[in-house]
Amino acid sequence: MTDLAIETVGLTKRYGDETAVDDLSLEIEPGAVYGFLGPNGAGKTTTMRMLTTLTRPTAGTARVVGQSVENRDAVTPHIGYLPEEPPIYDELTGREQLEYAAGLRDLPEEAASERIEAMLERFDLLEDADKRIDAYSKGMRQKVGVIQAVLHDPAVAFLDEPTSGLDPRAARTMRETIADLADREMTIFLSTHILPVVDELADTIGVLHAGRLVAEGDPETLKRRAEAGAVADATGGRTLEDVFLEVTDTDEYVDQRA
Repeated sequence: MTDLAIETVGLTKRYGDETAVDDLSLEIEPGAVYGFLGPNGAGKTTTMRMLTTLTRPTAGTARVVGQSVENRDAVTPHIGYLPEEPPIYDELTGREQLEYAAGLRDLPEEAASERIEAMLERFDLLEDADKRIDAYSKGMRQKVGVIQAVLHDPAVAFLDEPTSGLDPRAARTMRETIADLADREMTIFLSTHILPVVDELADTIGVLHAGRLVAEGDPETLKRRAEAGAVADATGGRTLEDVFLEVTDTDEYVDQRA
């Protein structure tokens, strides 16, 4: 057994001759926010699908809350997952969708109702909770997806682009919610293209490029390691964007993990 929330050793996924994830090793502590960055096609979604038991690894091992991802029944009760396209039903209302999700997780009816009401209020969805989801905007659908991913208070939440489609106010609520969940010792595995969100929230950042982990460390350490020629921000410091562009600007693998 391990005390780590997420642990992978040599995790690899191949599709025929194509390697989507290559020899990925991670150690993520409970209660941490892990920012997972990479350009399109880097292997981020494939990694999340392996960690959430939706795709079997080709090689290597992965454990979530001490359980092998090969054992789906042991892992899934302890995780929540928001994919890039939230799994919701257009013919249901927002409230019905969340009640359905609570039922799948065997949450007691009274506790589920209280949690749903609180989260709907937090995300400014109470007025629209009893409207069908097919009338919802992309941002509203995203909110419902996030709520159902964390409704059962999982030990680990995998969030793929959680601020996608949100207006600035809702995006701030999302960031505050993620921070609150981490404060309650929920581990957050956060994949996003919005670098300021990761810079603000992440304890550790991993950058994936062509399926390989090419940089890892806390935000400030990574920014200090940006090349001297990188573009500085208005304060004269290095930015997370500098780091991202530097380590993903070559087809040659260079290990820059802190």
